[in-house]
Amino acid sequence: MKKTLDGRIDNLTDSAPAELGLTGKLLVAAPALAETFFERTVIYVCAHSLQDGAMGLIVNRRLSQPGLDDLFAQLGIEPSPPERRIGVCMGGPVEHSRGFVLHSADWAGEGSLDVDGQTTLTASLDILRELASGQGPKRAMMALGHAAWSPGQLEQEILRDSSWFVSPATDDIVFGTDHARKWRQALAAIDIDPLLLSASVGEA
Repeated sequence: MKKTLDGRIDNLTDSAPAELGLTGKLLVAAPALAETFFERTVIYVCAHSLQDGAMGLIVNRRLSQPGLDDLFAQLGIEPSPPERRIGVCMGGPVEHSRGFVLHSADWAGEGSLDVDGQTTLTASLDILRELASGQGPKRAMMALGHAAWSPGQLEQEILRDSSWFVSPATDDIVFGTDHARKWRQALAAIDIDPLLLSASVGEA
């Protein structure tokens, strides 16, 4: 496998207009996305602006292969095995060979993007070396691939297509390891009972 973290985060911006309010929030898949790639996904929005569109990471789809130890070995990260382990998720359908680390803002390095003052996105090998040595940010998760939307696309999916609910992000949902519960947790945070949802929500 080629090196998945290259020290750059392209096409991202932290200048999202305040009225959008989606940067740092969760997108929670609605029934309209049933039987699609995004069914029951929870996505942390890392960047969102009118000019550049949006980018986010799925935080509730555990990636069983390759495992963290295998990834670190392929990237030449030492020590091996690492002194600290973090969860690895399928981040989205775009650029599966590219890795991102979403983490608490108590660590930053070259190429880090401050998302909202509390959460940071990093795509450099430095953070993996820190984590492998038992150091680095307090909370962290790794994602391979990401989700992306062109300008205006996400707004349309939310407002016209009713594809997503917007929920506040919490450390438990973003960095927690109980992936099976995250979708329901995110819905509960906005007082939505998934048992009452219908696939016809949003349809005329």
